[in-house]
This record gives sequence, C-alpha cells and structure tokens, in this order.
Amino acid sequence: MENSLLIGVSRQMTLQRELDVIANNMANLNTTGFKADGNVFHEYLMPVARSDRFTGADRRLSFVLDRATWHDLGQGPIQQTGNPLDVAIDGNAFLAVQTLQGERYTRNGAFQINAQGQLVTSQGYQVVGATGPIQFQPGDRDISISREGTITVREGTNLAESTRGKLRIVGFAQPERLEKDGTTLFRAPAGMGPQEAPTAGVIQGSIEKSNVRSVVEMTRMIDVTRTYQAIAGMLQSEGDLRRTAIEKLAEVPA
Repeated sequence: MENSLLIGVSRQMTLQRELDVIANNMANLNTTGFKADGNVFHEYLMPVARSDRFTGADRRLSFVLDRATWHDLGQGPIQQTGNPLDVAIDGNAFLAVQTLQGERYTRNGAFQINAQGQLVTSQGYQVVGATGPIQFQPGDRDISISREGTITVREGTNLAESTRGKLRIVGFAQPERLEKDGTTLFRAPAGMGPQEAPTAGVIQGSIEKSNVRSVVEMTRMIDVTRTYQAIAGMLQSEGDLRRTAIEKLAEVPA
C-alpha cells in the first residue's frame, strides 16, 4: 500500500479509539461518581528509504499513535437526594471500599445497608471505616453522618447517640496516576498509597453526579465522525487513483 493509505489508516484507528472513549462517557452520563475519560495521542515520525538518485531528501512519514487514556477527576455536580445513607465528597478525596481484589477507592457515595447490617456500596462492596467495617444494629434509626465522616445513630427508644464508625476519606499525592477498575472504582498503582485528606469532607443526603459534560462530548463525537468520514473519502480517492494507474499501465499498445 502507498504511504498515504497507511497514514490514513493509522488516523482512522485512533479516531475509532477516541469514539469508543466518548461513547463510554456518554453511556455513563447519569452514573453516580463517574469520572470522564480523555485520549492522549502523539505523532510518530518514521524514517523512509533513502536514495542518492533523488535531488531532494525524502520526508519522514507522520503517523498517529494512541498513547494513553487520562481521567478527568474534576468535581461533578452535587445533587440532593434526602437519603441519609447517601454522601457526596466535598474536596479532592475518595472513599475507601473493600472488594474481592483488594481495597479500592470511589466517589460514588450512594450507600445502603445489606442483610448483615453492614454499610455497602450499590455494587455490594463493604465501605471501609477508620477501624474496619461499619456495622449497624436492627434497631438503629436517625442515621447521621458528619462532614468528617463520623456515623451516629439512635438505638430504639434511646435518645442518646451511638457511634457506628467513621468513613475513611483518603487522598493521593498524585491522583492522576490512579487506574480505573470498573465504572466508578479506582485502584492505586504499586508504590502509591492513600493518605489523609484533612481538608475534604462529606455531605450527607447528597450524591456527586457524573462530571461528563454532555454538550462537549456530543461536539467531540460529531467532530470525530466528520473527520473519520473525510479520511475515508480521501482513502477512497487514493484507491481509485491507484486502480486507474494500474489499469492504464496494464494496457497493451495495439
């Protein structure tokens, strides 16, 4: 194939990857605590064959490569729900949860109580407290969660408050290095552990919605689609030109 066709195909492959990321963002537009993704591409200049018979030097070929995906950890809109088990994080921090694969971190604070009386996520993962799992009693009522994450309740007819635990609110020195592990869970890479987040807190009765900006994502999708179609048209023209050249060269003079 000619160089122009190879370069066009490389661009189409990266556009397809970008479209996949945009589609995933749009699919999670209403997912609590979801963080949008973006693409990072870079140019790869490939040297070409040289020949001393040409007066000018050949230019290197410019290909597009899919380098990485980055996460937008910006704050999403806060929505009040009135559910005492819902919490939204105010600040650059995460809530720790325990999964089968180990400890993970999330900003999805739509919690619930399972059949064993433990505070869990909507996926059923245990919410990690400062001293272990957070356990409720059958007669607990009037659940209250302070900004610092301390959970208190009233037991039955008892007017005195009892503490059931404290949410583990953590931060990271380099949050951009966190890796997604599912829709709203993050895992810390080797050598990077969580630390205290003294300036962050939680807001009871609220959740943090997805930070995906629908208008921006729709604009990106239209732009990617149009670019892909334009390249497809260019590749079609190059193919037609090549086929015509071969047909002309194959003609045998009468």
